[in-house]
Amino acid sequence: MSTTNHSSTNSLPFLLMGIPGLEAFHMWISIPFCFTYIMTLLGNSMVLLAVRLDKNLHEPMYYFISMLAVIDLTFSTAVVPKMLGVFWLDSREIGFEACFIQMFFIHTFTAVESGGLLSMSFDRYIAIRNPLRYNTILTSSRIIQIGLLSLARGVGVMTPLMYLLTSLPYCKTRVIPHSYCEHMAVVELACADASVSHLYSLIVATLLVGADSVFITFSYGMILRSVMKLPSQEAHLKALRTCGSHVSVILLFYIGGLLSMYLQMFSFGLAPHVQVLVADFYVTVPPMLNPIIYSIKVKQIQEGIFKLLQQLAGHSISKA
Repeated sequence: MSTTNHSSTNSLPFLLMGIPGLEAFHMWISIPFCFTYIMTLLGNSMVLLAVRLDKNLHEPMYYFISMLAVIDLTFSTAVVPKMLGVFWLDSREIGFEACFIQMFFIHTFTAVESGGLLSMSFDRYIAIRNPLRYNTILTSSRIIQIGLLSLARGVGVMTPLMYLLTSLPYCKTRVIPHSYCEHMAVVELACADASVSHLYSLIVATLLVGADSVFITFSYGMILRSVMKLPSQEAHLKALRTCGSHVSVILLFYIGGLLSMYLQMFSFGLAPHVQVLVADFYVTVPPMLNPIIYSIKVKQIQEGIFKLLQQLAGHSISKA
């Protein structure tokens, strides 16, 4: 294919199918996705406001939780509004550049969240192993540096992948059998050899998830070892309760991500709409559940949200 034809073909928009085979039910299917998005916005915004306004929450652990809330808000907003547009308005068209920008945000912030979860495991390790030096080791400037490094790592590994993908000619059908620009679904539309991008994405995913998982497992192994050395049963329970919320979020993120990825790569005989629904729930449900997990399991976050709600209620009453 000539360069001119390649350029003109790649300037054409893609069409998102939504959920293949269930187009007649898009309006009903949109209800849980709309609910999860509203809860994601409310829950993560409440966590951010609580940490911002409550001085008792100006601690490294809560800054990391705030970082996770920002990631979840960005991640969801990159996907769900367009998804709801497909379900509600039959707005299936998405520009070539917009499709890859959406894909870039999804993969970049997945990598950033993995780095954030690794940072949080390190935070808990320092808090339990060396509590007296906790605030001197994890200063505000160091937390900002960790956040920026996680972001730089995500952008750094995803930029070459986007270059590889946008360089491919897409001269097959323009219809993406998905609710958003899912990586594997888009690559299937290329009419050239995509083995280099496949290999790169596989190596990056394996190294990122593998390395982060190993370090997270090591951190929590050391934490468990330290907890067992604490003098009282009450201290054991307090330490484990604090780490329980982080472990829940980690399991939700990694198990959900691996399940979604493998179902996209290997159908296992499942219907296409099942594969798409699993991928859709992965990008919508964890960002909603993360603030709920923290508000339930971390007492200080719960108290901070209650204080914020009381302040908002008092402000509304005084204005009335």
